[in-house]
Amino acid sequence: MVLMKWRRIFPLVALLVLGACAGTAPSPTAPPAALSTTLPGPTPARPEILLATTTSTQDSGLLDVLLPDFQQRTGYHVKPIAVGSGQALTMGQQGNADVLLVHSPDAEAAFMQTGAGVDRRLIMHNDFVIIGPAADPAQVRGRAAVPALQAIAARGATWVSRDDKSGTNALELKLWQAALGRNPHQEGWYVSTGQGMGATLNITNERQAYTLSDRATYLAFSDKITLPILVEKDPLLLNIYHVIQVNPAKWPQVNVAGAQAFADYLVSPAAQQLIGSFGQEKYHQALFVPDAGKSEDTLGR
Repeated sequence: MVLMKWRRIFPLVALLVLGACAGTAPSPTAPPAALSTTLPGPTPARPEILLATTTSTQDSGLLDVLLPDFQQRTGYHVKPIAVGSGQALTMGQQGNADVLLVHSPDAEAAFMQTGAGVDRRLIMHNDFVIIGPAADPAQVRGRAAVPALQAIAARGATWVSRDDKSGTNALELKLWQAALGRNPHQEGWYVSTGQGMGATLNITNERQAYTLSDRATYLAFSDKITLPILVEKDPLLLNIYHVIQVNPAKWPQVNVAGAQAFADYLVSPAAQQLIGSFGQEKYHQALFVPDAGKSEDTLGR
């Protein structure tokens, strides 16, 4: 009986002694450390996944939220390469990526037609905005996108373009074609950066010029730049993201299981919830709208 009582008392005594030796006493009211409810599974046979994605998913900070959660849940390690969507699709076309997360619908459709990709799935959307100087010398505030570009061209106001074959650049060129019937890249007021969205926003801010940006990256950089949103909520400015697995029949070295796991994760309730809440705490608005299972015809309505 004495021995049984000692076994019950000994752990408490030992804890108090260790706490005293360490110079701190244990707090009986301190709550236990939070434990993750998601336990990683067995290590995959090929744990590294090569993700080619657009700069907006990186510059906005979304990848910093999604990738650790995916990696904890599955044991896979994602190596992201953030480039323009055009470059990401080229990487897929050459078999230099396992899976793509991109936002250039026309180029994606062409990619799928070549057989380079399989299982293209809708993930999320947000929108593009046109930003510019607060003084707005071209007087575009509140206009639709195409009339705004026409006013910028007529004024000869400085426009900064990514000019990098990204999804953003692809939409910009479509808008210029609708506005002027041509690409104004040879005009003196048209500045090309050849860089991602974050760098282009910084250059636009330095020049106090106009540019087209996805809303998520703009908000992520809003504490670094002074340019307000002048044009928004135009249906032509919808920005849609898809995940595409690179076709292993064309490129046998593709990590098929890893690409499948990542694509499945992006459409899962867990990832869609993270996407839908991303930005709420800091910006008081979501930077992306989760769209898994939706029809594209209903987006932006």
